[in-house]
Amino acid sequence: RLNTASVCLFGLVQHCHFCLDPSFFSPIGTLKDSTSLKVPMSCTPSELMEIAVKKWLTTHAPEDEAYSRQYVLRVSQCLEFLCGDHPLIQYKYIRNCLQAKESPHLTLVHTSTVKIMFDKEMSAIGAVVSRKSSNPPLPLPPKRLQTSVWNVSKPFRIDLLKGSKVNAEETAKVQVRAGLFHGTELLCKPAVSSDSSGRSEHTWKNNTLKFELSVSDLPRMTRLCFAIYAVTDKVKKQKSTKNAHSSKYQTIRKAGKVLYPIAWVNTMVFDYRGQLKTGDVILHCWSSFPDELEEMLNPIGTIQTNPYTENATALHIHFPEYSSHPVIFPPFDKILEKAAQLVGGRGGKKFHIELKEIMERDPLSQLCENEKDLIWTLRYDCRENFPQSLPKLLLSVKWSKHEDMAQLQALLQIWPKLSPRDALELLDFNYPDQYVREYAVSCLHDMSDEELLQYLLQLVQVLRYEPYYDCPLTHFLLERAQRNRKIGHFLFWHLRSEIHMPAVSVQFALILEAYCRGSIPHIEVLKKQVEALSKLKSVNELIKLGTIKNARSKTKEAMLTKEAMMTCLRQSGYSEALSDLTSPLNPSVLLSDINVEKCRYMDSKMKPLWIVYNNKLMSGDALGIIFKNGDDLRQDMLTLQILRLMDLLWKESNLDLRIVPYGCLATGDRAGLIEVVSSADTIANIQLTSSNVAAAAAFNKDALLNWLKERNSGDALDRAIEEFTLSCAGYCVATYVLGIGDRHSDNIMVRSTGQLFHIDFGHILGNFKSKFGIKRERVPFILTHDFIHVIQEGKTGNTEKFGSFRKYCEEAYLILRRNGNLFITLFALMLTAGLPELTSVKDIQYLKDSLALGKNDDEALKQFRQKFDEALRESWTTKVNWMAHNVAKDNRS
Repeated sequence: RLNTASVCLFGLVQHCHFCLDPSFFSPIGTLKDSTSLKVPMSCTPSELMEIAVKKWLTTHAPEDEAYSRQYVLRVSQCLEFLCGDHPLIQYKYIRNCLQAKESPHLTLVHTSTVKIMFDKEMSAIGAVVSRKSSNPPLPLPPKRLQTSVWNVSKPFRIDLLKGSKVNAEETAKVQVRAGLFHGTELLCKPAVSSDSSGRSEHTWKNNTLKFELSVSDLPRMTRLCFAIYAVTDKVKKQKSTKNAHSSKYQTIRKAGKVLYPIAWVNTMVFDYRGQLKTGDVILHCWSSFPDELEEMLNPIGTIQTNPYTENATALHIHFPEYSSHPVIFPPFDKILEKAAQLVGGRGGKKFHIELKEIMERDPLSQLCENEKDLIWTLRYDCRENFPQSLPKLLLSVKWSKHEDMAQLQALLQIWPKLSPRDALELLDFNYPDQYVREYAVSCLHDMSDEELLQYLLQLVQVLRYEPYYDCPLTHFLLERAQRNRKIGHFLFWHLRSEIHMPAVSVQFALILEAYCRGSIPHIEVLKKQVEALSKLKSVNELIKLGTIKNARSKTKEAMLTKEAMMTCLRQSGYSEALSDLTSPLNPSVLLSDINVEKCRYMDSKMKPLWIVYNNKLMSGDALGIIFKNGDDLRQDMLTLQILRLMDLLWKESNLDLRIVPYGCLATGDRAGLIEVVSSADTIANIQLTSSNVAAAAAFNKDALLNWLKERNSGDALDRAIEEFTLSCAGYCVATYVLGIGDRHSDNIMVRSTGQLFHIDFGHILGNFKSKFGIKRERVPFILTHDFIHVIQEGKTGNTEKFGSFRKYCEEAYLILRRNGNLFITLFALMLTAGLPELTSVKDIQYLKDSLALGKNDDEALKQFRQKFDEALRESWTTKVNWMAHNVAKDNRS
């Protein structure tokens, strides 16, 4: 249910037709045909049910007003209910139907049906609650005398003991570099060990690494980062590809030497209780380095040690003791007491204009030291006039001075609450302080469930930045997942799809277990989905095996493999596992039974499965899903999430560009599902079916318009052309802003209703394909003359329609610009996800350039207009590429 503030969007709509599907009218009977009702938008679900039941009773049963209280309204296509005494216009489903100019389809469901579902879940909970735990909780350890870290003025140091299984050449000199970081901020100069030579075992002389930072000034979330590397005087010629240092982009030149990274590892200085670590520790290292290294170190990397200890480089270190008692970080009340003893600057208006300019910069803009000093000096001015500037203030704090840290914590207690969208940035790696992150999570509590679902992908990813498993963000996600099963559903899959990654396997497994233990009825539903995906993986592997065996005969391969696939799907073990389950793509959709005859596999390298289901909740309509095994869908999932956000932002500004952000979900290691959009075909197929010659198909400007005319007539055709115009504008802007590449005629599709949409997002952020050093794509976005032909309704001189299209594009672009910081934040939060084309801040720079964030609206619009004209002028290059694609496709078939 949506709030009343949204009613104004459809204030002019007074009435709406409802098609009532009678299939669930039991026990009072069933109608053969659906009932159409016209009711005012001020009508409530309760009143609508009463009207519907009375209408049915007049022809089928004696009038009994009690009947209306025995039913609830369900959305016909899925498990979503309309109930309560709120006007229909306030319900999301109704509003979406009105936006799409479609009649809502509702079903009357007897309350006994809902009660059965409820009783089943309650009995599952009761069975678990009745079990008695055999393991009582462990008693708390007795309190010991402690020393505050602020009372330890000695420099911080660690002792290197030895390094084992170091993968370096025998003649190489090996060094260890260590740095103290707070987020990405290096707190002091790194410490470097002496040289060590030998085979896989290394020890270092003068093995104490001393840092120019007092123990008393260590921030609570200090990371100690290590890098083990080999040092040579010059680059040696590669004799073998098996050389341990063959990766040329991971070498660093320093003072006439060449450094070859071997391994890295990070650890926290304080444990989860806030106690400074002491004693011997063995850190098993990681050998995979990111593209960007800070002082040879990898502060953004995980603090988990490598679980594959058998072959991992091991670094043995010793944390010394600084006191006879455990050294602890002060509790929060002591921090505030410290702040109260210090006199904080109040600033003034003298530098207000300069401060305003700094605060309006995008999140990627770097701050120089003078600017940081100004922000810190005017921190109270920031609080009063630029509360959304908190991230920049936090980057200006000298975290290596505990006095500044204490004053910041005191200021944070009176800082105004940020909007959830602004608070997301504070969960980035740059803001590791536990109280800052706690403040950010408190701001997220204001998120609606729909908004939380929109950002859930990023919120799961930033769990990687949490050094301790028990943290406010974990509590927040579990709490909201328990309250809303749809959130729980996607939390489960986002965690489970990455649980194979060693850096997060323990953390994600613990959260998964916590969710499942707290949501007993959901376990069976999720188990059914997991089992179904396991069966689909088996079928996929069977097909891959069959295609390899029959590679010589393509026709024979197709026949035998498809027959084997269908035989497999018909087996009872498979049909039972794959039937009657909720869709992982959308938990509101029930997948009843597979339509085996319509299932197939697709002719691409990984042989994706095209599975067709009969829709249990909407008779007659089939549902299609694509199962992929061997492809990483996480980049597609991110791109579609951003498209969904763009659609939301446009609609908030009263601009509906008819985007089709179809479902896509990663479910495991290089595995996942994609929703099949019904009644749609690719541009390539539309062109090829309209021409006998594949080479000429791409240049037939009438093909697309004729295809729409065949499927629409009269007013429906006008509506289809309008849908095409709006959606084409949306995807032109979206693909330009996101730098989506590899746009050929097989990954742009059109629905029979006119909506154009893009699929397959393997290349984003300007990572365009090239061949022989020449870029395949030389246009900012796809806008071909056959698209314009449709927009202009087939009339060459219809400049009015084209002018409207261009206006839609410009308006959409300016709306996205106003939300540029949000897009940058969302991509930044995904930096450690391991996506192939999102590995460093440099990748996100593309967004800053495409949105022209350093310019004003007039300058940005001028830039976009130039790109628009370029797309028109160079569209012939797109047609040439499409011609080559069509010819290649025709030859393959």
